[in-house]
Amino acid sequence: MAELNQYVTLGVADELFAAPVTKVQEILDMRPIARLPRAPGNLLGMIDVRGEGVPVLDLRQTLGIEPAPDTENTRIVVLSVSGPDGLLTVGLRADRVFEVTVLDSETLDPPPSVSASWSGHCIQGIGRRNGRFVTVLDLDRLLADAAHLGHAA
Repeated sequence: MAELNQYVTLGVADELFAAPVTKVQEILDMRPIARLPRAPGNLLGMIDVRGEGVPVLDLRQTLGIEPAPDTENTRIVVLSVSGPDGLLTVGLRADRVFEVTVLDSETLDPPPSVSASWSGHCIQGIGRRNGRFVTVLDLDRLLADAAHLGHAA
């Protein structure tokens, strides 16, 4: 029997997103983030994860959603993504993390092609979980823009 794809489901505002569990290294409680001077708005700064400096992006701002203050449910999802120079470890600040789960169907619907200016390139596809739409993020593409930040010479 084929293994079903597993996802970590994340809440941002009232929306449900999912990240492939194979990309997730760990999920951390919110912690102080060292700010970086002149960083783009969605790059919150750096955290230390077992001696490694990890850049943290705000998933809200990366997706174009209004920023919001941290709550007791805010988490940092530490991911391993493909960057221009190989694998890159990056943290993603999400409003909440729900569960590791499979989606209702193995097949994802493609992102809607509503306009040429919005390609949905950072969306791997649209799935469903318990009747709700779940946007499965293409993390490599979503974070490609931010990947060079940790490697700026």
